[in-house]
Amino acid sequence: MYEEKTYEAIYNEMMTSVKTNYPGLDSRSEGVLGIAISPCAMELAQAYAEIDTILDESFADTASREFLIRRAAERGIEPTPATYAVVKGVFNIDVEIGERFTLDDFNYIVTEKISAGTYKLECETIGSEPNSHTGKLIPLDYIEGLETANITEVLIPGEDEEETESLRDKYFISLSSQSFGGNIADYKEKVNELSGVGGCKIYPTWNGGGTIKVVIIDSDYKKPTDELIEVVQNQIDPVKQSGEGYGIAPIGHVVTVAGVEDTTVNISSTITYQTGYAFDDVRSYIEKAIDDYLLELAKEWDKENALVVRISQIEYRLLNVTGIVDISGTTINGEVVNLVLKDNNIPTRGTVSD
Repeated sequence: MYEEKTYEAIYNEMMTSVKTNYPGLDSRSEGVLGIAISPCAMELAQAYAEIDTILDESFADTASREFLIRRAAERGIEPTPATYAVVKGVFNIDVEIGERFTLDDFNYIVTEKISAGTYKLECETIGSEPNSHTGKLIPLDYIEGLETANITEVLIPGEDEEETESLRDKYFISLSSQSFGGNIADYKEKVNELSGVGGCKIYPTWNGGGTIKVVIIDSDYKKPTDELIEVVQNQIDPVKQSGEGYGIAPIGHVVTVAGVEDTTVNISSTITYQTGYAFDDVRSYIEKAIDDYLLELAKEWDKENALVVRISQIEYRLLNVTGIVDISGTTINGEVVNLVLKDNNIPTRGTVSD
């Protein structure tokens, strides 16, 4: 708003005023008056810059994170906090609750027994970084009889603190879609706040009056584990006390939680390579390009009726892979058409061939 109020502009305005109103005074920039006005113009320019900053911080669309959080708090909205990943550990023996292990740069602590030799472990590092790490665990203390220890899967992904733009979107959504007493907006708002949930779709009266189906995707935008579905179910509407209001759901709402399903996407194309390149040279880059595209689609699942995997998008992304000069004849699951998924399915890469 005050971008034009620079030091030079203010200084020139002040000197022009002197020349107009006091023509007998020395108005040279190197004169006493010019030297005296200079620091005043500098201070005023700084003041205008700070006023501009205050204006930006006063409105949600331009506020920085600190002031956006304060603005959102006025509507009872807070950034989703970071959480710890929960993983499945498989051992050749039973281990004690509280035993600690390490994998790569992360430490884990045993928190719950699932079955003989199988336990839940919680990562001691908060956030999403540990989500991609599975493999051999090393005990931090000697455990007699321990021969094998492995993380086999991530049960509940860890999450980073909500990003600024996501919080900004949530603030504006709260203005246009009022959540109240178990309506769809209320369910979406509360379910999306739960640890491990990356998005959801709500289906009211899906099995008669008073029934609600909640379909979720995990915070890594993958099919959720049975353990995550169970945790979310107990937080929304515990099965043994269904409809009694012991969870997030209001009294009388019988809620069923389910997860998205995977649809395998097999891709075949006729690829022309640069001299010196072959399929095996660029396979990993092709797979990454496809994975990135499918992840983008999965992130939009809760906003779309049904996802569409498009041949044009696949070819466009593969043409950006170093070593590829042309691509044609792309098929998805053997068909030369876009793949339209079911409303609660997300795409996962299958085979890739040329």
